[in-house]
Amino acid sequence: MTTGTTAPVALPGGEMLAWSDLPEQRLADGGPLGALAARVVPAGARVLLAGPHDPALLDRLAHAEVTCLLRSHPDAVALTDRAARVIVGGPAGLDPADTFDVVLAGAGLDAVESVEGDRLGWTGVLARLAAALRPGGTLLLRLDNPLGVSRLVATSPWYADRADAAWSVGGVLDAGRPANREQLRARLAEVGLTADAGYAAYPDPGAATALVGTDALDRSPTSGLLDAVLHGACAGGFVGGAVLQDPARLAVDALHAGLGATLAPGWLTLARRPGPDAPVDPPLPVVLVQTGPPGVGVVEVTDGPAGWHWAVTGGGATRVRPAPFASREAAHRDPAALTGPVPPGRLLRTLLLDACLRRDLDALRRLLGGYAGWLAGQAGPDGRLTDASALADADNVVVDGDSFAVLDPSWRATGSLPLEVVLARGLWRCAVTLLTGGYAHPWPSTLDVAGLTVVLGGVAGHDLDRATVDTAVETEAAVAAALRGLDADGRGALATELRAVTPTDPPAGPRGYQQMREAWLRQREELTRLAALLKWTEELLTSRERALRRADATINLLSGSLSYRVGRLAITPARLAKRGARAAKRRAREALGPKPPEEQQ
Repeated sequence: MTTGTTAPVALPGGEMLAWSDLPEQRLADGGPLGALAARVVPAGARVLLAGPHDPALLDRLAHAEVTCLLRSHPDAVALTDRAARVIVGGPAGLDPADTFDVVLAGAGLDAVESVEGDRLGWTGVLARLAAALRPGGTLLLRLDNPLGVSRLVATSPWYADRADAAWSVGGVLDAGRPANREQLRARLAEVGLTADAGYAAYPDPGAATALVGTDALDRSPTSGLLDAVLHGACAGGFVGGAVLQDPARLAVDALHAGLGATLAPGWLTLARRPGPDAPVDPPLPVVLVQTGPPGVGVVEVTDGPAGWHWAVTGGGATRVRPAPFASREAAHRDPAALTGPVPPGRLLRTLLLDACLRRDLDALRRLLGGYAGWLAGQAGPDGRLTDASALADADNVVVDGDSFAVLDPSWRATGSLPLEVVLARGLWRCAVTLLTGGYAHPWPSTLDVAGLTVVLGGVAGHDLDRATVDTAVETEAAVAAALRGLDADGRGALATELRAVTPTDPPAGPRGYQQMREAWLRQREELTRLAALLKWTEELLTSRERALRRADATINLLSGSLSYRVGRLAITPARLAKRGARAAKRRAREALGPKPPEEQQ
C-alpha cells in the first residue's frame, strides 16, 4: 500500500543506472489493466509488481502492499513514494524466502530481466516469479503474440527492430519462449501453475485499451458488442501511423472467423499455484474497455445468469452529467446510462457491409427499412429524437432478428434532432464507409457520397434530398467535435473536411498501404473517366467547328452567286417600303391619340 513516505530501494546488483522502461503512452487510472489488477488483488494482499508499469496502476492497488521489481534505477526512484518496497536489478535480487499473494507481470518478462547481470532467459524469469508465489497465489502475466494483428499490419518487420529498448528481439525463432496460448499453458504447468482466465489485449499489448476474454471471443464470434469493441480499439489505436492494411478490418475479420483470440496482439493470462489457501475466485469481467473522454473510466461487461451486463469502474462511475459548458455542445457521454443488460445481436454496420458485398438488395431493403422504422418509433410526437436514439448509427446499433437496439446508450445528444437528419446522418456514415473503404456495392460507381446517401435513403423508404444530407453532415461535424473536445475553430475545420469527402479519398484513420492503393486505383479510374470525357468533348467541339466552317463556306459561296444578288435587289424595295409603312403608322397613331392634360390646357 502507499505509505506516504519514501520506500526503501534495494540494490542487490545488476541495476541499470541510465535507463528507463516506464511507458510513454499512459492511460487514465491505469486503463483496463489497472481495472483488472484491482479486481485480482484482494485487500491487504502482498503484491509483487514485476517490470515497468504505469504509475497510475499503483494507485489502483492502494489497498495492498506492493513491492516493485525493476531493472531501471531511475524508474525505481520515480516510484518510491507509491510502493512499500522497491527492488532494482531484476529477478536475481528477490529473496527466495520472500513470497507474495499476487505477482503482476503486465509488461511481460523481457523488461524484468536486467542486461547488466546474468541472463536467465524467459523461462528462467518465469520460474523465479512462480517460485515467489505462495500456495494459492495468483500470477497475471502478459505475453505478446508474434503473429498478432499489430505485427501483421506493421510496416517494419519484427526482426528489424533497432530501437533502444530492443536489447533483444524475441520472436517465434526463440524456442525458449512460448509463441501461442497452448505453449504458454504448457510453460506455466512446468513451473507448477495452472492457467485460468485469459484476455486478449487490443490494439497494442503495451497500452491496451480493450481487454476481451478469450473464451468470449471463441464462443461469440458474431457478437455485436465484441465487433464494436475490437473495431473501435483498432481504429483508434493506430491513428497517425502507417500500416500495411486496416487493423480494424483485420481484427473484425479475425473475430468472425473465430480467430479473435488467436490473432490478438497480446494476451493476459491468470495462473494460480494450487494450495489449500487458494482464495475464492472473484467474478471477472468479460470485457474491459476504455473509450471516450478520460474521465469516463473503464467500461466493464460482466457475465451473469441473465447474460452480459454493463458496469463502469474508475472516476467515470460518478460522472453523471457532462461539463457545465456542455449545453453548447451537440453531444456528450453519460456513464450513468451504462446499466442493465447488453443488447444481443449483430452490429448493423457488419450486416450492411455483408449485404452490399453480396449485392443482396432484399437484405438491404429489410435492414435499412427496419432501421428507419425503428428510428421513427423512437421519435416523439414532433418527429424529433433525443438522447441515445438521436446518435444511433450503424456503428452503435445491433440487430437481433427483426428488433433493433442501441448498443452503447452512454453516447447522447444534448438536444433533439429531426428524424430525417438522424437517418441521413447514419446513412451518410454508411456511404462514407462504402466509398472511401473501397467496398463493392450494387449501385453505380459514379455516385458521390451525398448521391449514395440519397440512394440509401430511397432503399430505406425515405425521400431524402441533398439539402437534408448537408444538414446531416453539419450535425455529424458538431457531434464529432463535441465527442473529441474540439473548439469552434476545430469544429469548422472538421465540417469543411467532412463536406469535402469524395469517393477517391482513403478512409479515415491510419494510413494503410492497401487502402491507399485502392484509393489510388479509384483516383486513376476517375482520371481515366475524366480524360475520356474531355476527349469526347474535344472531338464534339472539333466536329461542331468543322460543321460551322462548312456552313460558313456555303453561305459565302451562295452570297456571291448571281441569283443571290438578283434576289437581294428584288427584296430591297420591299424592305424599304415596309420600314416606311411602319414609320407612317407610328406617326398617325401619335397624331390621333389622346393628348396629355398639359397640352389640352
